Amino acid sequence: MTEHIYVGNAAADAIGDHGWLLGHFRPEGEVRRSEDVEIKWGVHPKGDERAQWVRGEKRTALLVLISGRFRMEFPGRSVVLDRQGDYVVWGVGVDHSWVAEEESVVMTVRWPSVPGYAVT
Repeated sequence: MTEHIYVGNAAADAIGDHGWLLGHFRPEGEVRRSEDVEIKWGVHPKGDERAQWVRGEKRTALLVLISGRFRMEFPGRSVVLDRQGDYVVWGVGVDHSWVAEEESVVMTVRWPSVPGYAVT
C-alpha cells in the first residue's frame, strides 16, 4: 500500500517538470499521475512572463497566490493578485497569459489533465 503514498516538497519537486507536480505527464503507475487534474508550484522571478498566450483553452484552472504580486491577463481584463491567498478561476475557452510583477510563488490547479500548451 505504500506505493500509493508520495511525500515530497513542492519547491524541490517542481524543479524537475517546470513546476508541475501532478498530472497526465507523470509516469504510468505513479501515484502523482492523473488524467483528472494537474497541479503546479510556480516560482517566478520579477518580470517573468509567459512566452505566448494560451489560446483555445480546453481546461478549467485555479491559480492561487502564495507570495509576491502576480498579474493574469485575459482578453479585455487584467487581474492582479497581491495578497496571499488571492486567486482567480477561469474556464474552458478563456485565453490567458501572465506576468510576475514581483518575485512570486503561485499554485495552479487545472482540470482535466490533457496534453498540450507547453511552450518550448
